Amino acid sequence: MTITSATPDYAAIKQRQQATWASGDYTVVGTTLQIVGETLAEAADIRADERVLDVAAGNGNATLAAARRYARVTSTDYVPQLLDKGRRRAEAEGLDVRYQAADAEALPFEAASFDVVMSTFGVMFSPDQATAAREILRVVRPGGRIAMANWTPEGAIGRLFKTIGAHVAPPAGVKSPALWGTEAHLVSLFGPRARHLHIERKMFCFRYRSAAHFLQVFRDYYGPTHRAFAALDATGQAALERDILALLNELDVGQGRGLVVPSEYAEIVITVA
Repeated sequence: MTITSATPDYAAIKQRQQATWASGDYTVVGTTLQIVGETLAEAADIRADERVLDVAAGNGNATLAAARRYARVTSTDYVPQLLDKGRRRAEAEGLDVRYQAADAEALPFEAASFDVVMSTFGVMFSPDQATAAREILRVVRPGGRIAMANWTPEGAIGRLFKTIGAHVAPPAGVKSPALWGTEAHLVSLFGPRARHLHIERKMFCFRYRSAAHFLQVFRDYYGPTHRAFAALDATGQAALERDILALLNELDVGQGRGLVVPSEYAEIVITVA
């Protein structure tokens, strides 16, 4: 007997993802991560006038970091509401950024159009991971760089994904986004064109008043958590709340002076052959 597995319906999955990320207000959480975009821009050695593409830019943390270094930045996302928020941030700083709605799995740019492709906690959520990686490789020039910040499976956000997945099943056949935070998976995605792959494990500390405050913010504003609670009945919501609070209290290093939860992520810089 031959057992075959159906290919996931990526178009339908992406439709649901777009609705997920458009729900709540990601910028409330996303802007707290700005330091990650700044350190990634330094790790990628962004130079003035380099052509930089921010893929799945969200509210534009990496976009702003590159633009502050006088790069020529194109900021993309498949959720127009997020691009609008990023545009307003750039305008407030007087930064010159081009904004364009685009799917990470079908980038509307010519081959070798960019010196650097960046993504902070963005492209890792593409359901068709292999296609997203191929598109990034296609649009970056030989000798250019790919710079990403991706949550790891072992970190706090990776564990939060697992906690949510125990209550609301992820789409069948879609690999965990947190795999983008592992070296083996990156090697499999980018293959021989990754001439040099540098990965550094770093920590971002989530800082909130308490575990209950973190949960309230993520439940109200962070799309995946917002949608997970919306998919459950009252009993399921109570169970998910209990498990998330238990995870946060386990990871809290704030010693009673506010919640401090370190979350590991991988800072990745790939030099492309």
